[in-house]
Amino acid sequence: MENEKAKKKPTAAPKKQRAGIGEYFRGIKTEMKKVVWPTKKELGSYTVVVLFTCAFFAVGFWLVDLGVLSALKAILGITL
Repeated sequence: MENEKAKKKPTAAPKKQRAGIGEYFRGIKTEMKKVVWPTKKELGSYTVVVLFTCAFFAVGFWLVDLGVLSALKAILGITL
């Protein structure tokens, strides 16, 4: 059995044909037709959620930064 396996040559995978630039853009057009776009109302609500989330994290990072700065000032005795 080992001899039989050793005699068999591995088969090469079939070569893929390269598609042209036109085929690439046709594929993009096909995929874009599948996209479900949000309505104006949904887009407005998503925008509000993103803005509030960004504001929340900005304030959170500012508070953490303020706390770290205060701790460093207390530890090192630096006054600004």
